[in-house]
Amino acid sequence: MNEKKVVSGLNIPKSHLPFSPGIISGDYLFVSGQASVDDSGQIVDDTFEGECRRSFENLKRIVEAAGASLDDAVQVRNYVGKQEYLAEFNAIYREYFNAPFPARTTLIGCLGDLLKFEVDAVFLVRK
Repeated sequence: MNEKKVVSGLNIPKSHLPFSPGIISGDYLFVSGQASVDDSGQIVDDTFEGECRRSFENLKRIVEAAGASLDDAVQVRNYVGKQEYLAEFNAIYREYFNAPFPARTTLIGCLGDLLKFEVDAVFLVRK
């Protein structure tokens, strides 16, 4: 039976919601949805680019706290607020993820009014 370990650290945004920012189970790190929030967990309203970059940076902080890197991604799920953001999203995505790219799902138009972007992902954690 695999144990679950919560990823924590000073650089990880806090949340009052009932979820762990990341869970390591076996050789995998599962990162909860990361959005444009500050260190206290408050939503930061910004341009699509600003929200997308802040979300990826929050993701990166959790991954690094777990001892992995974005290059260890095996699955990334992206939630893009509007179709018109898709080209900009793909350009920013390429700045954070390199070939061979992880498996990816991108959902469009599924966020409420508070967010323009959110991302969750699964990473291989090398021991």
